[in-house]
Amino acid sequence: MASDLDFSPPEVPEPTFLEDLLRYGLFLGAVFQLICVLAIIVPIPKSYEAEAEPSEPRSAEVTRKPKTTVPSVNKRPKKETKKKR
Repeated sequence: MASDLDFSPPEVPEPTFLEDLLRYGLFLGAVFQLICVLAIIVPIPKSYEAEAEPSEPRSAEVTRKPKTTVPSVNKRPKKETKKKR
């Protein structure tokens, strides 16, 4: 009776290229997600140099001028009256 049992491993087909690509892509995606979650949870202390820079006065080149809005030629003016039904 013991000789009737077959303990050989089952025949499993060799994975195709697309299956390997999917497996490694999912693995890399999981690693990326873990890195993103750890970046949110674990705070990174800021260096003292980064804190000193904002206190320095800005030069004239760095300051920005407020932008003026120029009406576009392609836009139609809004109608002031409502349509009659």
